[in-house]
Amino acid sequence: MSVIYRKEIDGLRALAVIPVILFHAGFEWVSGGYVGVDIFFVISGYLISSILLGELQSGTFSVRNFYERRARRILPALFVVLLCCLPFAWLWLLPEELKGFGESLIAVVTFMSNILFWQETDYFTSGSDLIPLLHTWSLAVEEQFYIVFPLFLALFWKRGKTTLFIIISVLLLLSLGLTEWGWRYFPEANFYLIPTRAWELMIGALVAFYLFYKDKPQGKLNEVASLVGLAMIIASIFFLDKSLPFPSVYALIPTVGTALVILFANNNTLVNKVLSLKLFVGIGLVSYSAYLWHQPLFVFARAYYMDEPNLWITSILSIGALFLGYLSWRYVERPFRDKQKFTQKKIFVSAFVASLLFIAVGLFFVLSDGAMYRFT
Repeated sequence: MSVIYRKEIDGLRALAVIPVILFHAGFEWVSGGYVGVDIFFVISGYLISSILLGELQSGTFSVRNFYERRARRILPALFVVLLCCLPFAWLWLLPEELKGFGESLIAVVTFMSNILFWQETDYFTSGSDLIPLLHTWSLAVEEQFYIVFPLFLALFWKRGKTTLFIIISVLLLLSLGLTEWGWRYFPEANFYLIPTRAWELMIGALVAFYLFYKDKPQGKLNEVASLVGLAMIIASIFFLDKSLPFPSVYALIPTVGTALVILFANNNTLVNKVLSLKLFVGIGLVSYSAYLWHQPLFVFARAYYMDEPNLWITSILSIGALFLGYLSWRYVERPFRDKQKFTQKKIFVSAFVASLLFIAVGLFFVLSDGAMYRFT
């Protein structure tokens, strides 16, 4: 079952990806730009849960079909970006960096990169600026969540919607509580791992539950609540910073703000009209691919210049990430969603073969100690 398309959701995606790109580009005035990932988590939880609820209600739910959709959505653009990274990694990364890149390749295609980076780096340290695939930790979190969540919904579906809603709410609160404990005692694990991130996706799931069983809210409350939600998102982008513990209760600002926008920004609200502007919708459509491209662009620029590029260069690269995102969306994402061109079997087989090839390349980089002989 397809979800009714909402332009403002793509506008929200734009509001998520632009701050992330600017944050990694080094623009200090976007001090909380990293919260774009948290916005993405809520959006993803809402959209995926809406689809799953529709399929469970109609009796058409299939685990195989669910993973096919995820593969079509995630893998083609990801594999293209990984492939394009290889020559630049070979030419510009030092042996130790190339070895680390090889480990990243293996972790990315097995959706374990969040675990790898938890063990190796603090997201907010300067060293993270030299890891081309660091941003894939969020993909790993999402895919780990979606390995379990559809099965969980199917298992408890017959218990009734109220029971299911209560269980998800309890799990959300437990995950949020673990986050508050986690930033105090194991901050790196708290940032990267699924137990302390699941609550953000579950916020989106609860929004999906509400809108699936209830009519959309109406009246003046929509205008006020959606404006409050948008204000919370904007405030988190400009006023949070990496000196604050994150994720923590501070993450409630962008995530609850996103939930309010999804719930209340109907067609008659100012927020809906703003987020539905062609510019925001266009950026939102290419946001996934743009997100994939931006970190490698910045990292390889630093490797090439052997220093931090100036803001003119990173500004150009930021625009370049959006442009490459458009090309990936137009010529990679959209074609692979066409079931006439690429059947389910083709998707699974090509994904398996491509994954094995990237793992083989990654193992070569690791076992050769980053191809040290390039410098002898």
